[in-house]
Amino acid sequence: MNLDEELCLCFHVTRRKVVNYIRVEKPKRPAQLADCFGAGTGCGWCRPYLERLFEQAVLRGETAIDFPDAGEYAKMRSRYVNAGGGKPPPGATPVEEE
Repeated sequence: MNLDEELCLCFHVTRRKVVNYIRVEKPKRPAQLADCFGAGTGCGWCRPYLERLFEQAVLRGETAIDFPDAGEYAKMRSRYVNAGGGKPPPGATPVEEE
């Protein structure tokens, strides 16, 4: 996943926005990333990725985390939502039906 691809598919928040938010706002807890355009407050799929990005950036000073490519990431989210893991809000990136 590159910096300009969406990390939060519910609210269309890119990885770049989250990285810049962490750099500028210096959040103290991963939950504060929700203040970055609502990241992580939709279906919940991206929360573990947000937490990993937070931990790497804040605790280690790096943002080069190995994420799945954007297509695989979206498929994994679809499986998560279809299995009852969360409900995307209106306007979110559509979930693929299985």
